[in-house]
Amino acid sequence: MTEKHGVEGSGALLFVVNIDWFFLSHRLPIALEAIRQGWQVHIATGLTDRRQELERHGLVVHPLQLERAGVGIVNAASSAWQLLRIVRRVRPHVIHTVTIKPVLLGGMVARLAKVPSLVSAVPGLGSVFVADGLVAGLKRLLVRAGYRMALKHRNQKVIFQNTGDQDTVLSMTGLARSDVVLIRGSGADLTRFTPQPLPEGVPIVVLASRLLWNKGIQEFVSAARLVRQGGVSSRFVLVGTPDAASPTSVPERQIEEWVDEGVIEWWGQRSDMESVLAAANLVVLPSYSEGIPKILIEAAACARPVVTTDVPGCREAIEVGVTGVVVPCRDSAALANAIEELLGDPAKCKRMGDAGRVLAEREYDVAHVARAHLRIYSDLKARA
Repeated sequence: MTEKHGVEGSGALLFVVNIDWFFLSHRLPIALEAIRQGWQVHIATGLTDRRQELERHGLVVHPLQLERAGVGIVNAASSAWQLLRIVRRVRPHVIHTVTIKPVLLGGMVARLAKVPSLVSAVPGLGSVFVADGLVAGLKRLLVRAGYRMALKHRNQKVIFQNTGDQDTVLSMTGLARSDVVLIRGSGADLTRFTPQPLPEGVPIVVLASRLLWNKGIQEFVSAARLVRQGGVSSRFVLVGTPDAASPTSVPERQIEEWVDEGVIEWWGQRSDMESVLAAANLVVLPSYSEGIPKILIEAAACARPVVTTDVPGCREAIEVGVTGVVVPCRDSAALANAIEELLGDPAKCKRMGDAGRVLAEREYDVAHVARAHLRIYSDLKARA
């Protein structure tokens, strides 16, 4: 696609995102709504094999080498320089950065290049804020300092998905509350993710995510063993793949060992999540920290009950005791008990699933999420 220099219609909008597949799964509806409203939409992102898909949707793609793992100064400087060149070429009215590294680098570049408006999306604080040890502590200090520098644009909105993360960033940056917006998650397409009857037969318990230790993969596997030992007939299924760019990725050989043991099934990466959820009786996410997990939104839309952890993002994604239950983080026994209780009470599962659909229709319609973002862009552009 030929790049355009100059703008028409509502103006130029530049997304800055770590990697193309994340944008397609979590932010594409926003971009499509922006295009529909007359924005010229650009994206600076790391590329896998999805560039043509982005371009088919009408986005102008700018390759950006942005390492997702590590905090190397040289790599960060190189990425910042690449982004600065892109920004000077595109001349966007609004930059929208998503996740930690794009937020930190994009915020600094936006100020340096005098971009009129900045939107910074913080969909979770990431593994650095839940990891233990000296190195993790040093990384947290760097990230805190980075947030303080990046979130100082004169005309900005910072989007959080849950109040816990919002309060944490406010406390460490001094960010004005008038610059903050709470949007609960990326939304779900309620015409694609629709209520289905709970399946009959051996119940299926699904954990769908990137296969990272901090998603609670070990706790899920341990809970599967405990449920089996308790004599409860069930199938435990992992959906997703390891992420080599993450330091907390679960090795593929470990997953294969669990499969060989017979404790779990591994369905790999799936693009038909509506079919996966239709096959599930229960959706589990024992994560250590999240923004608002997309899988829990999709589970609610499909009328599936949820077991998740009592941590920021996860507990906000459900109505506790109504659409699902929460258990303590890193507690396999509590997780197993909660799963056993729900599997043993199909009527309760149905009530929670039905309530989840009501929640999704009220809070998580992706069309509402997209329009909320477009209002932010327009308001910022108007006052720039």
